Amino acid sequence: MVSKRLSREAGHRRKFLTVVDETPECERAVAYAARRAKTTGGVVVLLFVIDSADFQQWLGVKEIMREEARTAASGALEAQASKVRETIGIEPELVIREGHAVEEIHKLIEEDQDIAILVLAAGGSKEGPGPLVSSIAGKAAAFPIPVTVVPQSLSDEDIESLA
Repeated sequence: MVSKRLSREAGHRRKFLTVVDETPECERAVAYAARRAKTTGGVVVLLFVIDSADFQQWLGVKEIMREEARTAASGALEAQASKVRETIGIEPELVIREGHAVEEIHKLIEEDQDIAILVLAAGGSKEGPGPLVSSIAGKAAAFPIPVTVVPQSLSDEDIESLA
């Protein structure tokens, strides 16, 4: 069941959700989402999903690994948030989740009915658009909101003119 989006109702603002990860194309998605949020009076939400499978098999050090992963996630989010503040002049929302990326994106969209657009970036390598875009591409119809895929090759000037 698709829950109603509230982003156009009084007291709500449209949110652009993008995922922060270690891929080089991530910055392009953040730049586009932040610029769209700024030009439309919306909000950018930066999500980092910690893959919980990374520390399932290490019971003795599970909590240490989880804490290290949270610290790394916070650092990655803050680095992107700083760029958004400095270049776009808006304050992003920062979210850390633990689990499988596609499932956590779905959950966040269902929980926050102001999220109206998911922005991802496609890598430019010959191996394909990247793991997240590849995993979502076949399931985009299952998302209750539009999914925008930004090419990694877009320059800041391109993003400025398109957003």
